[in-house]
Amino acid sequence: MDPIDKQTRRRGAELETAILDAARDELLARGYAGFTIEGVAERAATSRHVVYRRWRTREELALAALRHDVGPGTAPVPDTGSLRGDLIAVMVRANETRMSTAALFSMHLGAFYQETGMTPDTLRSELLGGRAGSSEVIIERAIARGEVDPAGLTPRRRSVAADLFRHEVIMTLKPVPRSVIEEIVDIALDALGVRD
Repeated sequence: MDPIDKQTRRRGAELETAILDAARDELLARGYAGFTIEGVAERAATSRHVVYRRWRTREELALAALRHDVGPGTAPVPDTGSLRGDLIAVMVRANETRMSTAALFSMHLGAFYQETGMTPDTLRSELLGGRAGSSEVIIERAIARGEVDPAGLTPRRRSVAADLFRHEVIMTLKPVPRSVIEEIVDIALDALGVRD
């Protein structure tokens, strides 16, 4: 049995947050191939039994850590009044919040995809939990404002801005410069049939 100092014992949400933060850090440090419940417990300064009571497998714990990192999706989608402004704002916010972590995760999850049979797309769907992504919300608003004709929209055209942004982050492992964000958005607007 692991000794635990009763003065520093954590419970409930505090303990769960500590474990999920440790799991995220363990994934980033070791990748999924080196990710273990024991390593997470040690990093969280708790016992592996405490971790196993909440998550039965390392896959469940890894998914919980990724969901925790993504957050509940409660941040409002920027609404600047224009499609171009909204897309730029959401990319700037992504730069400031978690894109570097997302890029590192994508590079460390090869073993996860192999073990679980998931793909980056199915993982994204799992993490969104049925919620619409920011890009989808922004496109729907633009349709409602009359900026975009829905007749010419294909799934690829709808996702081009997010796809180009994600590609840039994964390829550079750095925040995307504002000038590149604007270029990505202008390419996406062209694909969406939006003209100045």
